[in-house]
Amino acid sequence: MEVYETEEEQVAAIKRWWKENGTSTIVGVVVGIILITGWNFWKGNVKEQAYQASALYDQLQASMSKGNNESVQKIYDKISAEHAGSAYESYAALLLAKTKVQEKDLEAAKSILEKQMNSASSNELKNIARLRFIKLLYATGENEKGLQLIAESDQVSAKGFSASYDELKGDLYVALDRLGEARTAYQSALREGAKSPLLQFKLDDITSAEIIAE
Repeated sequence: MEVYETEEEQVAAIKRWWKENGTSTIVGVVVGIILITGWNFWKGNVKEQAYQASALYDQLQASMSKGNNESVQKIYDKISAEHAGSAYESYAALLLAKTKVQEKDLEAAKSILEKQMNSASSNELKNIARLRFIKLLYATGENEKGLQLIAESDQVSAKGFSASYDELKGDLYVALDRLGEARTAYQSALREGAKSPLLQFKLDDITSAEIIAE
């Protein structure tokens, strides 16, 4: 550490240091200000975007509760355009699919759900979309395709949905008159903690059908 004997030497040293380091110091300060300002702006923008998406989603729910399906479609289109990839878009898509089912436009509903089961913003939403899509396949008699989609589901991300998949698998097997496999699927659903009040009835019904068949 240098020791300066006079005030003039101190001033000269400061001037020399500033000449050597002043520009980089200014740049550093400016960059720091820009980074802080940019970060705050980004956080504010994200918050504002989330607020806008939430408000639109509330409008969509209100329109759906009133049975205004045309409005539901328009609001969904707006959410999809302005908040693509967000959880709000995924939730809105699930509600839109529900309105299509109510309108008995099952093909449109399937198209929406098929897209979401691959592109929704979380694994949970992807699995919800997949389950609903498979239920529509079951409703339209596409049982083999439904079983294929269950088999193709990722076991890790679908772990919390195992009981639902197993019960649905049982329904598909029943529709295909493969009662032994249906029974196994229903039993697996029970072991996984399925909450469906009809599950035990379905299992008992299969057992009765097998006894009669014998």
